[in-house]
Amino acid sequence: MTLHLPCSVPCNLCGGTDIAVLSNRSRSGKSLRTVICKACGLVWSDPRPYAPKPFYEEAYRVAYKGTCHPKPKHVLRAGKVALSRFEKIGCFLSEPKKILDVGSGGGEFLYLLKLLGHDVYGIEPNRGYAAYAIQEYDLTIEVGLVQEVPLPVDAFDVITMWHVLEHTEDPSAVLARLRPALRTGGILVVEVPNIEATCQSPKSTFHEAHLYHFNAATLGALAARVGLRETSHTLSNDGGNITMFFEQGVPQANDPAGIRIPGNYERVSSIVWNHTALRHYLTPRPYARAWKRMLRSLSEKCETSGFAGAKAMLDSLYSRALRQQRSGIAQ
Repeated sequence: MTLHLPCSVPCNLCGGTDIAVLSNRSRSGKSLRTVICKACGLVWSDPRPYAPKPFYEEAYRVAYKGTCHPKPKHVLRAGKVALSRFEKIGCFLSEPKKILDVGSGGGEFLYLLKLLGHDVYGIEPNRGYAAYAIQEYDLTIEVGLVQEVPLPVDAFDVITMWHVLEHTEDPSAVLARLRPALRTGGILVVEVPNIEATCQSPKSTFHEAHLYHFNAATLGALAARVGLRETSHTLSNDGGNITMFFEQGVPQANDPAGIRIPGNYERVSSIVWNHTALRHYLTPRPYARAWKRMLRSLSEKCETSGFAGAKAMLDSLYSRALRQQRSGIAQ
């Protein structure tokens, strides 16, 4: 006799309810049941740990950043991340483009693209961070969840979604909404944490803010289901993140219940269950990470001092980086 565990949230990829439990605790130590679909290997929180709309509109930034508006150190970090993200998509931006950034946060990435001459728009659910980005950088940002904001059809050359999809209640519906907003030949860039990652402490793998967890197989299959065709994907150096590039394709006509990814459940569950604290702390990763965090903290105190405001700090960071980039191209 096969035991079927209760499942209150069917699999977002294949609709399955035959699941296994990967974890019962979040990184905060609180109760959080994380399950995996045995048919396709998608991972999610079941039941939901919170109501997403009020959480992301009001509580999320306070819970994870301790502030309603970004502090100088947050702006500096986000500015450096923005530069690294630009490197990933720079090949698509050789001429001015119309760009939408979903989950635009404090606006640092959009501001960089604006300085480079692109026509930029954002969507951000958190009212405090959205208001900050609008006021500080004069950006056009719709305040709300991507599921609720009206999207024009055939409007954008590039749509980016950096570490947003894992926070959404219905990722397949989000991808389906974004597809028509892409122009013909346009590109959708999605970056998410990699459920196969072992660079983090095992107890830090799952937490309340991430409702879904993907590997390359499930992310690609989810997008294909709604009519997005993967053109390529990359992994970060530590394996922690997947960046996947999509263009418009043809939605799958088949019932999602027919979607299977053979061996993916076994692959993902094996990696998660074998990523133990003992194995992790016998590698240099946790000690290197602690050292880098200490150095970053010391560096940030110097890098954020002497500026009249966050915008001036970003202007300095971006102009220096862009000068170096132009110098490298000239050579």
